[in-house]
Amino acid sequence: MQPWKTLDRSVLLRPNSFLTVEIHKLELPDGRTIDDWYWLETPDFINVLARTVDGRFVCFRQTKYGIQGASLAVVGGFIEPGEEPLCAAKRELMEESGYTADRWLPLGNYRVDPNRGNGIAHLFLALDARPECPPVPGDLEEQELLLLTLEEVEQALLAGEFKALAWATVVALGVAAARSSA
Repeated sequence: MQPWKTLDRSVLLRPNSFLTVEIHKLELPDGRTIDDWYWLETPDFINVLARTVDGRFVCFRQTKYGIQGASLAVVGGFIEPGEEPLCAAKRELMEESGYTADRWLPLGNYRVDPNRGNGIAHLFLALDARPECPPVPGDLEEQELLLLTLEEVEQALLAGEFKALAWATVVALGVAAARSSA
């Protein structure tokens, strides 16, 4: 299988450091070209499922502009320029929840939309998390910190209560990894 080739690209919109909209001209393996392939660039980000020393999982109930109603969520945020994904995960866990963790398991790196871009999700399981300080989330959304049992997290996942794909993915992968690391 041959990859697609980028023949040309130009920026259509760059309103801030969080979004760039490009248009690409592509050549397919069979020689056909596509003149108007839209591509979105957003910063890479992390999501963390954290399990506390007593076996509970750090989650949030929150709202997001693009989600109808409240959703369960995990720690997450953009990776700063030059920052390593694990460093971003540790920083975001502390900022959003006030927790730190002794052990970290990488759960993989995933392109959000393989045809349109949207950054890479770096997913982690944080083990033996404990509260260190009050959280300072700084997000625009209202959120409530929750400590859920394994059974509650699994039930919420199966019920669709984690309404963003990246959150559901890190929860599913994190629960599987937590079971094998117990």
